[in-house]
Amino acid sequence: MELGDKEKNKFSFEGVVEVIQKALKALQKPVIAAVVLGLLLSYDPHSALAASGGRMGGRSFSSQSSSSSSSRSYSTRTPSRSFSYSAPYYAPSPFGFTGGGGGFYFGPAVGMVGAGSSILLVMAGFAAFVVVSGFLSDRSDGSVLTDTQKTTVVKLQVGLLGMARSLQRDLDRIAEVADTSTPEGLNYVLTETALALLRQPDFCISGYSSVDVKRSIEDGEKRFNQLSIEERGKFDEETLVNVNNIKRKGTRSQKYNGFSNEYIVITILVAAEGVIKLPVINSSADLKEALQKLGSIPSRKTMAVEVLWTPQNENDTLSERELLEDYPLLRPL
Repeated sequence: MELGDKEKNKFSFEGVVEVIQKALKALQKPVIAAVVLGLLLSYDPHSALAASGGRMGGRSFSSQSSSSSSSRSYSTRTPSRSFSYSAPYYAPSPFGFTGGGGGFYFGPAVGMVGAGSSILLVMAGFAAFVVVSGFLSDRSDGSVLTDTQKTTVVKLQVGLLGMARSLQRDLDRIAEVADTSTPEGLNYVLTETALALLRQPDFCISGYSSVDVKRSIEDGEKRFNQLSIEERGKFDEETLVNVNNIKRKGTRSQKYNGFSNEYIVITILVAAEGVIKLPVINSSADLKEALQKLGSIPSRKTMAVEVLWTPQNENDTLSERELLEDYPLLRPL
């Protein structure tokens, strides 16, 4: 019996070897080899994991630029009541200090002051300058926006666990109903996106923020467009778009590929008049503060808003490897 089993195993093994040899001989033929090579080259291991992307928002730089220019021209014809300093300091001091050769006049009751007192007067003037500057700085820090002559471009990026699929549905809904051709519509997109993220604190695992303050609207627009193109290039396809109220949906039918939806990344881009101050994102508290500040920007100050997220399709996947490669600036919370 044992001899019969050995003979059967021998014959079955020889059959397998024979099949392999025939396959190798077939590959030696140019036509078959070309077909196999073509299949290997056309195979994309990431095609089943292609990341879809959503994008919504709009821009109103031109209208802001014209209104800002008219405002500045009007202000030049209006007497200014602002408190300002200049350097070097040659004008009469607010203390009655008068520069001259031999002495310094310090009010009618004091008379002439010797040159030895000049150091004390200079120190007193400098101290007053520091106090007033600190006071003005404290007042300006109390608001989100300051220094309306400048334009700030903000990028806030949030990484979430893929289990936050309700957030994808929220973003889809916002994109479908928002009128992104008006400042009020852009403010709606920004506020609703910030609120949607604030309602998902348990799924937010990483974040990143950057603030670029530009001296002109044109520089701000250039920086905003640069960031937008950079983020859009990370998508394989934009499957849902609502920009300046021009709406588009992707035609590709995405089928469930059997992989879990590992991560979601949402990027918020904002350009606004003035100076926006955001914290560096090192914790959940920092992220919460940043979202609250972005959501509180007035619509009249908003020049551009763009929200981008991937994957847009609930059955699509953003793997850990893709997350690390495409979004290296994200830091764990």
